[in-house]
Amino acid sequence: MAEIVLGIGTSHSPLLNSPADDYAKHAENDATKRKLLDKNGRPISYADLLAQADPALVSQIKPEIFVERAARCTANIERLAGVIAEAKLDTLIVVGDDQNEQYSDDNMPAVLIYSGTTIPNNPMHDDDEMPEFFRKARSQYHVQDASRDYPVDSALALHLVGALMDNGFDISHAKRLGKPHGEGHAFGFVHQRLMKDVIPIVPLALNTYFPPNQPRPVRCYELGQSIRDAVQAMPGDAKIGILASGGLSHFTVDEELDRRILDGCRNRDARSLSTIPVQKLNSGSSEIRNWIAVAGACEQLATEWQDYVPCYRSLAGTGCGMGFAVWT
Repeated sequence: MAEIVLGIGTSHSPLLNSPADDYAKHAENDATKRKLLDKNGRPISYADLLAQADPALVSQIKPEIFVERAARCTANIERLAGVIAEAKLDTLIVVGDDQNEQYSDDNMPAVLIYSGTTIPNNPMHDDDEMPEFFRKARSQYHVQDASRDYPVDSALALHLVGALMDNGFDISHAKRLGKPHGEGHAFGFVHQRLMKDVIPIVPLALNTYFPPNQPRPVRCYELGQSIRDAVQAMPGDAKIGILASGGLSHFTVDEELDRRILDGCRNRDARSLSTIPVQKLNSGSSEIRNWIAVAGACEQLATEWQDYVPCYRSLAGTGCGMGFAVWT
């Protein structure tokens, strides 16, 4: 039978493609343009977030700290790319989210599996007014020159749709992308930063970001369990990997939440992961749902390695909690 033999968790924040000198520019964006939430998912102004922030954060907002953390994150990405290459997988299931890149208010599926024979990645077509630092940060999701079609394991994708439907999940399905953007950032990050040798993927998009139909944590965990069962029911001896793309907490860093997620993954603590308060899983932190699903799929595996890098970029505590993990 086919088996899930590898699990990966990785942040995919634009900050991962930014030099340390650009952290302050991202912080300025937080202060002037970004809609922020506090750690309980409530809207908050930057000024109020700054007023209630821990004064000890001053020790985190230093150029030498930015340099060290940027280097550590880059090394972690390179490590994950090496792990994927060495695993010699037949297919990698990528659990990611779409942020109005292909799906929006006219049709926002809670769970969608893409089964086209290929999926396109296109060069960026962003607004000319986008600052250069942010253009650089976002370039990690896109090919630079000409569009490229990446292979998709259509057979596994269709098998997953059928098996998950049989197991009580109402799965949305697509064989092509309807918008010229190409694959979304969660999937482009995997192709551009983590694949030394291209292998087929199965793109699975969770609506992590947009109410009202965000899958609840317990449903995400159950989805992962059902994905594992579906893979094991597929004929053949394929070696399958599954990857969570996104998270952890952002744009307000919540170290307590992030460590709960990593501890839950490491300890196979289904209850802890399934009972994360939903109000904490909004904005960027909503992508934690992808990790919960992959943790459910990797119950039979052991955590081989984790790292956590709290990449603060402002005295208000904004930034991204960068998580990296390997299950084998």
